[in-house]
Amino acid sequence: MTHVSTTDLDRVLASLDPQPSGTYVFSLVDEIPQGVDFFAVIRDEDGYTVVVEQEIAREAGINADELYTRIDLGSSTELAAIGITASIAQILAARSITANFIACRRHDHLFVQPDRAQEASALLEDLGRRAKGWLPA
Repeated sequence: MTHVSTTDLDRVLASLDPQPSGTYVFSLVDEIPQGVDFFAVIRDEDGYTVVVEQEIAREAGINADELYTRIDLGSSTELAAIGITASIAQILAARSITANFIACRRHDHLFVQPDRAQEASALLEDLGRRAKGWLPA
């Protein structure tokens, strides 16, 4: 399936098709373990934050500092797109749902508390339905 990336906020929001896709561990490590298939590795002043599927983390002996469910947003975006993260974060914050984003070249990845993933997905589906009404005919 081919996705066309866009910077148009209304089009991106209208294309939302949120799908929970697994539980992930966020863990702070001093050294990056070798041979592990990480979703993301982010270097910061305290070491490295690794993001990895829960089962892979367990097998690799990586401490589960925090658990989050990844929600695939189902839309393609450009890094230059303005307002996507803010729009989604505002909807989720209004319901006290934690929203952690990792922005990549053409996709944004959202991580929420596992016990709130279905609620977050429903809120984003509703946002997508409403945004479709904002598009010109």
